[in-house]
Amino acid sequence: MEALKQKVAQVLSEIAACSDLKELEALRVAWLGKQGHVTVRAQTIGDLPLEERKTAGSEINRMKEALQQAIGERQSVLLRQRMAESLQGEFVDCSLPPAPELKGSLHPLTRTQQELAKIFQDLGFRHMAGPEVENEFLNFTALNMPELHPARHMHDTFFVDLPATPEGRFLLRTQTSPVQIRAMRTWGAPLRMFSMGSTYRSDSDATHSPMFHQVEALVIEEGIHFGHMKGCITEVCARFFGVSNLTLRLRPSFFPFTDPSAEVDIPYRKEEGKIIIGEGDQWLEILGSGMVHPKVLEFGGLDPSKHQGFAFAFGVDRIAMLKYGLPDLRSFFDGDARWLEACGFSPYESLP
Repeated sequence: MEALKQKVAQVLSEIAACSDLKELEALRVAWLGKQGHVTVRAQTIGDLPLEERKTAGSEINRMKEALQQAIGERQSVLLRQRMAESLQGEFVDCSLPPAPELKGSLHPLTRTQQELAKIFQDLGFRHMAGPEVENEFLNFTALNMPELHPARHMHDTFFVDLPATPEGRFLLRTQTSPVQIRAMRTWGAPLRMFSMGSTYRSDSDATHSPMFHQVEALVIEEGIHFGHMKGCITEVCARFFGVSNLTLRLRPSFFPFTDPSAEVDIPYRKEEGKIIIGEGDQWLEILGSGMVHPKVLEFGGLDPSKHQGFAFAFGVDRIAMLKYGLPDLRSFFDGDARWLEACGFSPYESLP
């Protein structure tokens, strides 16, 4: 044990002098990884006599904690140094007139939202925006998700530290669907509207982000049926992806705010590593849809015996990835000007 303590003291000095993050990670793996010196030694404690185990375990834990603390502190220092160097080397004074080599670009998400807005407006839809900080009633209850409804647990919700109201606590909206209720209460029926904007759920990987964007469409009239919904979705997707004679696949699904509900798939094929949308015999899920639930119509101030409607929604980020071949959702939010230069769009380029 004394020999190990001396080696740990030596490696603590090496950690303090470490000037490279890769080198620091190598030290961490060598000492705290699955086959690291401290980890392996901890696995042998069970072989010691009973009276020695407690002392040996305490010593191992102290060494482990000392290494973890030293590595964490040195990592923070190195990360701050790297950030400072990056800011110094890539600094752009935004107050200066643009240099000839600097070119402005539209973010792919901005471009995609512009395209979708034009499509919906051409089809006679009105736009309504809604607040990103919403109350529980409009985000859940008015969408047929009462307090104990299991669908509430499907959302990893960010609640906001504000005093609650009779309509519940405040939260960062998990979907754009609350705007449906606001639109029905504001404009009544007949109604043809769309909404788009930021939504929030605690999820993050290559295809999910804690903040993402949705677009939602709602049609309320007399005599509306499932066929109208399929035709509208087909037209929107055909225009957005630039595919004529598009065939979609609808699969039964469940959403608390629609009944019946359906997931919508679009055909695709792969060619030289690229996804070609609208062709082939493979399918991708792109959106959820359904006929508006009678309770949602009631919460919106409409009579479900007179009016019926349909709604559908999809992720702007996801369809932007599909249309423009962008592999990692996290790149959308990195703020890297080099990525934007490669993947952005000219602000003067006309929409398709």
